[in-house]
Amino acid sequence: MGIIGTIIIGFLAGLVARFLHPGRDPSGFIITTVLGIVGALFATYLGQAVGWYRAGEGAGFIGAVVGAVVLLALWNAFARRSTQ
Repeated sequence: MGIIGTIIIGFLAGLVARFLHPGRDPSGFIITTVLGIVGALFATYLGQAVGWYRAGEGAGFIGAVVGAVVLLALWNAFARRSTQ
């Protein structure tokens, strides 16, 4: 359940990130959820590699949300700059 669980957590983290980082987002729902999944995968494995938390801990979800918000903010900054 490791990778599938992380993808599900990433999906939920993408939704939470969308609510935490609202505004005029040039991307749609699918891009936001994909960015949430990628951010969650990155933050989950980075946090486990550094030793901040282990698999299955609640901090993993918080790390996934933070990773998704950061990736979403970077995506929005890049998308706005490329359209101007």
